[in-house]
Amino acid sequence: MKIDVLTLFPELFERFNDWSIIGRAAEKGIIQLNCINIRDFSTDKHKRVDDYSFGGGPGMIMQVEPIYEAIESVRDGNSKVIYLSPKGELYNQKIANSLSEEDHLILLCGHYEGIDNRIVENYIDMEISIGDYVLTGGEIPAMVVIDSVTRLLPGALSSSESFEDESHFNGLLEYPQYTRPREFKELEVPEILLSGDHEKINKWRKYESLKITYKKRKDLLLKKELTEEEKNMLDEIKKKEP
Repeated sequence: MKIDVLTLFPELFERFNDWSIIGRAAEKGIIQLNCINIRDFSTDKHKRVDDYSFGGGPGMIMQVEPIYEAIESVRDGNSKVIYLSPKGELYNQKIANSLSEEDHLILLCGHYEGIDNRIVENYIDMEISIGDYVLTGGEIPAMVVIDSVTRLLPGALSSSESFEDESHFNGLLEYPQYTRPREFKELEVPEILLSGDHEKINKWRKYESLKITYKKRKDLLLKKELTEEEKNMLDEIKKKEP
């Protein structure tokens, strides 16, 4: 997968490209991550890319021309252009799964008070928001998208890693996990995890996943189609939990 990030701050991605799973995926050629400086497409001698808003208002707006030229410099027939925006669709695992099937992502990072809306209306395929809060720019949301999508690509995770049991991938929060030592300050690892009975362990994990989701994110259960076994487990959980 090719990922092009259009940003005013490409230096923010210098270490990110070498980091953990992202770095390994880039080294294996699974992703090709490039940063394009939008200022390089400014015609202003000072490389200015913003101006005052027509009609007045606080702050500065990123201009249409340099953003358009930056998009066109990397866009091809397989590109999906995404604007990281507080007005966008709230990002979730389903969107990440869908984006992982694309060949080429172009991630546009806004700044200041936003971008000229002619870009949004005519040159953007999708707007994404990572949450209902204010950030300085789109760079951190872009990193969130890159990280969540990359780990879904074939070969990005090692054989000892898996995304299928992680929180949100299957619509539920992940079950609790433990490692050595078996006992810490009289706090012990659940005995069933030491039993070696994988069938019982898998059932316990499914039950605990449902229990944590029920306690912390009931809204997720409304979106997930539960199996009969999961429905029975959930009924049992509801009887035990307040």
